[in-house]
Parts: sequence; structure tokens; C-alpha cells
Amino acid sequence: MLLPLPTPAEMAIWDHETIHAIGIPGVTLMESASREAVRVLLEKVGSVTAKDIFCFAGSGNNGGDAFAMARHLIDLGANVTIFHTKPKKKYKGEARTNLMLAQKLDIPLKHLARVDINSLSQPDIILDGLLGTGFKGELRPDYLKLIRAINRMGDKAFVLSIDIPSGLDGLTGTVHPEAIVADATVTFQAMKLGLTMPKASQNTGVVHVCPIGIPEKIQKDYPVKHYLISKNIMAHIPNAGPTMHKGTAGHVLVIGGSQGLTGAPHLTALGALRSGTGLVTVACPGGLADSIKSGSPDIMTLPLGTESEWTPKLAGTILSEAERFDAIVVGPGMGRTEKTVDFLKTFIADCPSNTVLDADALFALAQFPKGIQKIPQQAVLTPHPGEMARLLKIQSANIQTNRLAAVQTFVDNCAATLILKGAGTLVANQIMTCLSPFSEPNLAVGGSGDVLSGVIGSLMARGLSPMRASCLGVYWHGLAGHLLKKEFPTRGNLASEIANMLPKAAMEHRSC
Repeated sequence: MLLPLPTPAEMAIWDHETIHAIGIPGVTLMESASREAVRVLLEKVGSVTAKDIFCFAGSGNNGGDAFAMARHLIDLGANVTIFHTKPKKKYKGEARTNLMLAQKLDIPLKHLARVDINSLSQPDIILDGLLGTGFKGELRPDYLKLIRAINRMGDKAFVLSIDIPSGLDGLTGTVHPEAIVADATVTFQAMKLGLTMPKASQNTGVVHVCPIGIPEKIQKDYPVKHYLISKNIMAHIPNAGPTMHKGTAGHVLVIGGSQGLTGAPHLTALGALRSGTGLVTVACPGGLADSIKSGSPDIMTLPLGTESEWTPKLAGTILSEAERFDAIVVGPGMGRTEKTVDFLKTFIADCPSNTVLDADALFALAQFPKGIQKIPQQAVLTPHPGEMARLLKIQSANIQTNRLAAVQTFVDNCAATLILKGAGTLVANQIMTCLSPFSEPNLAVGGSGDVLSGVIGSLMARGLSPMRASCLGVYWHGLAGHLLKKEFPTRGNLASEIANMLPKAAMEHRSC
């Protein structure tokens, strides 16, 4: 359901404890890593007999992996040359061990300080073992020059990066300013956090995760903070038993709509229905009810008065009715007039559990001093980057520069579950942060977030915890967007079609 995404620091702990607490030698782990990396290479390129292979080896464990791979590739008939970044005598530990083994086997070893990288012949295969997952900051000028030269050769060679493309930040997945552009990356034991960031795919190619023998006990004793949401989360869609009826499938209340924005609550209701809830009611100013219903007999309405705008006194009416519903979604299309904000402030001050705060509810929440600290633990907030910036009172650009840091700042101050929308949506609470594997352009359409909030509300209404409902809802919504790409390869789909794809996405998962 959730796959661990260790940070470089967390992975270093796994390695250290495996070697020093369990007693598995580091050289054994490196040998396993090198054999797995060679296996992936052979799957990708076939036979390496008579192929010219350049191994670029840095001074850390990635370099040690490259030295070890060179041994295996020589035995498979390849023509291997190793280019190392430091003088041989300065290599330490397992990397030095494998360097010396390569030297005893007469594999050509060349110190890059003495090589004109731009005069080298064109190889068939390049192994990138220069920099590991712990790299961060700016590339030194000599490494930048080297990486640019390798990328030029890589235009006509197959490039395999070991653990991570050199120059890619293992925590954030960013480059400063460039990194190796690999055709494939083989990473060990678990996907590293930086490799899953949306922009990282421009450098990683296809990522292969290979076991190297880190014991399960170590992974359990030293749990990570970040996880990737996997397809197995779909198994948590509530089962439809033969005795189910509409009253046992959850009742969602959607609070939303305003003049000119009646489509948003309609889409939220549609998302809830298409994801399996039994009943959906939209609470709205009475004058908007017909427009929000939009001729759909499936959506019930709770008209409040006869006006077409929100007023603070309506909050008390809804709060008095709240116990009738299994989950509440508040905010879609409510608008930002002064009276609407006053209504939302009144409602949020007594926010019931199992409430999803979306869209204009987040705008109103940002008006509260320390408002996020007052949200109950059983609530879910679904901001896009602009709304997140408003909640944290920082610039939107700062959110996108480091989404993980923004999420951590939020959960440090709020006990609720957070969904930070966007490419690689993040779901977080004070215990863990989970990453969606989807970055789907077909979801980038007005109303998409309204559908998502309806899915989350539906799952909460059917008994899922806020965190599980959020992870499942985000994955399900992402999968629907992924499937829409087949019918709309250049986009052009509507938000309602995202909702309508939800049952098909669930069916596709179950047929796998």
C-alpha cells in the first residue's frame, strides 16, 4: 500500500545498522548491489560482449559499485575502462577494496585529472557512479564540466546511473544546475525520495529498485517518514456487500456554490457519487439550488433560505444538521464575499470531524490568526500551491521550490491531514508524508480539485480514516487522470469526465 521512500540520511542509517548492528559486511552489500545493477543493464541492452563500456567512479560507495560492476562486465566479454575522480590511494573502505580488485584483474584505470574527457572515443554504454544520493547544493565547476561531457557521449550511448543520476539531489530531486541524463537508474533496496519528485524523471529514465540485503528488521526498527502510494491502496476501496443499501454507503454533505460558481459543488457531489457514496446532499443558498442540481436527479439539495448568497446565520443552521451526515465537504464554489467569509469563519470555528476543507473554505481559514491550529485532527485540507501559500503566509514560489518543506511546516502546526495538490500530490499528517506517483496533465482542468474533494468525502463517509481516505482518493483520482490520457491524449477532457472515469479506474485495478 505504501512503499518506503528513505531520505539520504535515513538510507545511511539503514546501511550503518545493517553493517554494525547486524554484522553484514559493507563489501557484501556492495557486491549484491553491483550484481543487481549488472542484471538490470543486461535486461536493458542485451549482451555486452565486445561492447565498449565507460565506468565513471566517484570517491563514495557509488564509485565502489562501479568498480565492482566493471569486474562482472569484463567476465561477460565487455571492453571496460574505469575513470576515477580521485587518486587511487585516496579511496577508502569498500570502494578501495573493489578498486584494488579491478586493478588485480588488469581493468584499465584512468584518473580523470589526467584525461581530456572531450577527446575520448564514443562508448556503447556509460555507467554513472560519480555522485551518490547524499549530493546537494551546487555542482563544482569540474564536475559540471565532466557531467556535460558525459551527457554529450550519452546522446549515442546507453547511460545507466547507479543509485541516482549524478548531480540530482537525493532529497528534493532538483538539479543545480545540471545532472546526468540517464536512460535508466538502478537504485538499491528502496526508491529514494528525490527520485520520486516529478522533475527527477527528466534525468532518471526508468528507475529499477533492487534488493541488496538490508534486513526487514532494520527497516522496521528505523522507519522512514516518507512513502510512495502504490497501486495496492486501491484494495481499500470499501467492498459493496450484497446487503448494502444507500443508507449504509455513506451520506456526504457538500456545502458550496455562489452566483456564477454553481458547477463546483455539483462536481464535488458527482465525485462523491462516482466513488461509491450512497447519498449526497448539497447545502446552498436557496436561490441557487436548481442551478447546482443542474437537472441531476441523483443530487439532493438542502436550500437555505430564499437568497442567493451566504450569510453568517446560515452556519448555525448547517451545524445543527451536521450529525445527519457521515462526512462534510465545505468550500467548493462558495466565493469570497465578506458575508461568505464570515459564514465560513463561523462554521470553521466549530468544524465537525470528518470534514474536508477545500477551495474557498481555505481562503476563509487563512483569515484566522493561527487558524490551522484549530482544525480538528479528523479533518482534511486540500490546498493547491496558491492556497497553501496563503495558509502559511508565504510566497507561492516558495511552495513550489520545496514542497516537502512547506508540507512539514504545515503539519508542524496542524493536526489535520493535508493534501497539497499538484504534480506529485503530497498527503501528510504529523506521522508521515505520502507521495502520489501520478503527474497527469489530464487532471489540470478547472473542477478537478472539486471532484477530488468529493472522492475524499465519500471515502471518509464510508469509514476510512482521513489519512487512508486521502491516500486512496489521491491515487484513485490520479489513476482516473492517467486512463483519460488514452481517450484524450492531448487533454481536452472535462472535470466531469474525471468523475465518470472513477468506476472504470476501480474496475481496471481489480482486473489486474
